[in-house]
Amino acid sequence: MTTLRSPTPARRRRQWIQRLGFAALTLAAVVTTLPIAWVVFVILLRGLRALSVGFLLGFPTDGLRAGGILPAILGTVVLTLTMAVVAAPLGIAAGVYLAHYAADTPLTRAIRVAILNLAGIPSVVYGLFGLAFFVIFLRFGTSILAGSFTLAIMTLPVVITTTEEAVRAVPNSFHVVSVSLGGTHWQSVRRLLLPQALPGILTGVILGLERAAGETAPILFTAAAVYLPRLPSSLLDPTMALPYHLYVVSTQVPGMPAATQFGTAAVLLIFVLSMNLIATVIRSRARARRQW
Repeated sequence: MTTLRSPTPARRRRQWIQRLGFAALTLAAVVTTLPIAWVVFVILLRGLRALSVGFLLGFPTDGLRAGGILPAILGTVVLTLTMAVVAAPLGIAAGVYLAHYAADTPLTRAIRVAILNLAGIPSVVYGLFGLAFFVIFLRFGTSILAGSFTLAIMTLPVVITTTEEAVRAVPNSFHVVSVSLGGTHWQSVRRLLLPQALPGILTGVILGLERAAGETAPILFTAAAVYLPRLPSSLLDPTMALPYHLYVVSTQVPGMPAATQFGTAAVLLIFVLSMNLIATVIRSRARARRQW
């Protein structure tokens, strides 16, 4: 008959250290999460009270102090979608090339370092670049097109990096089996690697979209207008946007009702959270179909 031995002092010490480590991690998670949750709660609590059909579907009036924010909502949606059309294909293609086609040379390593550095550049620098290149040099003027291209350049490093990592995470056996069965290199990438890496690729694209949707500095120099009496009729027209509109009504207009400020913030927050929710659903379904 076997008897249970009591833990040795060294084992008890390791258990206490492990428990302390778990407690420290839990405390760090709570300390990090609670302030963010509180900010979101306050914005939604005070902002949802201001939401109405007139606020969501109307034009600003009385020097932005009354009316609605429809031009800002539509402007943000158009800027984000146009940016996605430009950034997503280019970023995914560049990430796949770096992960699966480019040789490991000093040049490709330098390109990867440059991409990582570009991801850390402040957004105001991208805004000044967009002003100099798209607005002035290419003569797009202050327009949706100039703002979208600027946001696309700002988003590309995130999309490229996450795509490259997602493709590299797919087991190489998929490619080996495909080639051994007679498939070409491109067929292996298109039919196997990209579908299996789709969850990670979507994560990068949505992260880029969320960052672009909430940025103010790039569109401040390239696309945004304080007030427009009508909706844009083409991509070469300026537009209102939620981030810049929120900045204006919060800092530039005296006597602005707090309801308008919190309502605008709530709409922007709901827009970003909705994109995150959609991405989570798509990513979960893609992971369910993943074969590794």
